[in-house]
Amino acid sequence: MTREEFITTLRAEIADVVAYRLSPIAKEYGYSEVPLETNIKWKPMVLVIGNYSSGKSSLINEFLGAPIQATGQAPTDDSFTVITYGKADGGDEDTVRVTDERDGKALLNEPEYPFSTLRRQGQRFASHFRLKKVNSPILKDLAIIDTPGMLDSVTERDRGYDYQEILGDLAQKADMVMVLFDAHKAGTVREAYKSIRETLATHTSEDRVLFVLNRIDECNSLDDLLRVFGTLCWNLSQTTGRKDIPPIHLTYSTHAAPTPEGSGQISNAFLPLLENQRDQLKRAIGRTPLRRLDHLATYVETQGERLIHYLEALLAYRQSSRAYRVRLSILGLIISLACGAATVGIMVSAGILALELLGGAGAGVAVGVMVLWMTTIQGILERKRHQKQLDDLDNLTNLEEQTHKDTWGAIRDIVHKHLRKNEGKYSLFELKRDLTLVRRTHEDATKEIREALSDLANLSNAELQEIVTPILSANREPDRLTLDFHGNEALRYFRYMY
Repeated sequence: MTREEFITTLRAEIADVVAYRLSPIAKEYGYSEVPLETNIKWKPMVLVIGNYSSGKSSLINEFLGAPIQATGQAPTDDSFTVITYGKADGGDEDTVRVTDERDGKALLNEPEYPFSTLRRQGQRFASHFRLKKVNSPILKDLAIIDTPGMLDSVTERDRGYDYQEILGDLAQKADMVMVLFDAHKAGTVREAYKSIRETLATHTSEDRVLFVLNRIDECNSLDDLLRVFGTLCWNLSQTTGRKDIPPIHLTYSTHAAPTPEGSGQISNAFLPLLENQRDQLKRAIGRTPLRRLDHLATYVETQGERLIHYLEALLAYRQSSRAYRVRLSILGLIISLACGAATVGIMVSAGILALELLGGAGAGVAVGVMVLWMTTIQGILERKRHQKQLDDLDNLTNLEEQTHKDTWGAIRDIVHKHLRKNEGKYSLFELKRDLTLVRRTHEDATKEIREALSDLANLSNAELQEIVTPILSANREPDRLTLDFHGNEALRYFRYMY
């Protein structure tokens, strides 16, 4: 088994942990409408975004080694394009080309692809969403998503779909987000500002975002490049709100060079000095499959923490509601008994002394008041309390620690939506049981996954082979490697299922 096969197997098994231990509970309690593994079950993805004419398509073509995407100075493609591997049937298999194309409906509805969450964007988006299969070897281990160029004046009404919401969904799924700028527009237009400042900051982590200054071959000189670079640094510091400037990669497409050296317009003498920058960018993209493992580990940790916090909030609501209902029932019982006693007192003062008559009248009034209380008054009071709890939802959790504040910020709206619809009508026993299961999964799975990744990083190919080979030879017809949270020593992470 090669390291790449080992990584692929480990990715699949981590996804299984989410599918079998977290997703059923998440769907049952309204935490997620789709299985949690939907976002992670496919191959590693690189999301490419940027201003229009920033060279996204040209850079993708450079990376794939063929003119797969249309290029031009003006906006040439207003679609979200998922580019993945597809084997060429017949013809010259060595020539990189598009082997198949699918429309948005296939991407949104086929379970093979992790984009079902985007179906809510409607038909207009589906018509601007497509798949290209290309026989480039690079795409065997990852997929690339090209996006429409960001503009200054465009609005959601102009596009016909929520661009930022789609971008956030894709960024959450992606293992790397490349944000491109070009030498002619080293600033951020309105959509780019919102994407970087709000959308990416909410849906992905900083270590997955890569800022790239593209088309540097169009700078007149090294001095011109330095001025452009400085402008971009200043703009990014304003956009990100960070005191430190994030790393910026420099690159260009050799197939899109505008003017040959010696024409008198542009001097490209400085470009060879920056080849290391282009190589670093290619290596960063090539490491995406390995970064996927860290992404998955983080995903399990994050979803586990959020689901635990979510269930704790539902539990707090359910317990407080039950306690409130018990107090109301006791109060109703006291009031009904008081009304029954008052009825008996009135009858005695009126000279009615027959015990059977007094007892029947008192009991009847008490039961009637209790029924009225239970069917009408208590319901009104509980609904008022329910609305008050929704208005003051933060009382359901402890927000003293920053970690709790962060997770609560991510789930608060989901909690509000679920309680408004469901009103906490679920079994307290089952809720406690499921919360215990999620806590156990979060503690055991995340620990073992992190330890497995740490050991994998320190193992050479020979050492990895030495560990895996005895396991492979021990079973004649094994099915697959799977995570084992109860093993020991070097093999405590894996066991063979057959």
